[in-house]
Amino acid sequence: MRLFLSTTGAFQAADQALELLTQDAPPPGVIRNFLETLPEKAFGLGLRVLFAVVCFLAGVQLIKLVRRIIKRSMKRAGAETGVVQFVDSFVKAALYVVLVFLLASYFGVDAASIVALLGSAGVAIGLAVQGSLSNLAGGVLILLLKPFVVGDYICESATGREGTVTEIQVFYTRLATPDNRIIVLPNGTLANTSIVNVTAAQCRRVDLSVGISYRADLKKAKEVLLRVLEEDPDVKKDRERVVFVEELAASSVNLGVRCWFDNGAYWEGRWRVTENCKLALDRAGIEIPFPQMDVHLLREQEAKAEGSGQKMTE
Repeated sequence: MRLFLSTTGAFQAADQALELLTQDAPPPGVIRNFLETLPEKAFGLGLRVLFAVVCFLAGVQLIKLVRRIIKRSMKRAGAETGVVQFVDSFVKAALYVVLVFLLASYFGVDAASIVALLGSAGVAIGLAVQGSLSNLAGGVLILLLKPFVVGDYICESATGREGTVTEIQVFYTRLATPDNRIIVLPNGTLANTSIVNVTAAQCRRVDLSVGISYRADLKKAKEVLLRVLEEDPDVKKDRERVVFVEELAASSVNLGVRCWFDNGAYWEGRWRVTENCKLALDRAGIEIPFPQMDVHLLREQEAKAEGSGQKMTE
């Protein structure tokens, strides 16, 4: 009897479970309708994706057109090259963000929810991109204070990098070194370190040191070097040209040669004046010494040394 009751209870539990499963399972017609409409829905989704790709490509071309118009307008207004580059990169980033938001709203994503999500995650995003925000603020300060512009030759003290400024962007500044290497420096670093702008002024001074022998005629040497400065075509005649005694060194009398060049002729002029100073001193018979040491041996000391040596041998 007990076995019969337990078997009956098991059958009842199985019937209840089957009834629950049949209640939760969708009717056969719903599955059939889903399978029948699946190709149509996939085709519609494909069309929407294709339309979004076309809109994205069209938006890219439109962004390029807007950037081109802005750059031409700013150049006609006489804006500096660095300002034009900064505004262009900023407009590019902003327009791409707008394009992405428009495409997301086309696919049914609520723009307000995206903005709310970004706002709630603002602290985390700020900590994650604090370096980029610092570079952005540094770029704005560079454009406002103008410690340098495109075309200037600068040296920054943080890493010792130097070169000609070729581009000022939103986050970074590009430098071209004399040996044609490209250096990319963060704007935040440039805004927080000391910068030497070599070409900010119109002209630049050259200081050379030329050593002559102590036996040479000092006045004649000064006249020869001063004549080199007067005959050089690129030395600025309206600025000081002077030759002076700089140092009484161990092996030479060092003469300082000072003159001025325009920025564009600085290096070639410096090299040419250095070479002409050497040639002019050679023609005048003035010796340019090299480091040397004279050793004098006294005969008495030699005799004492020899006498002490003989006693030691005895």
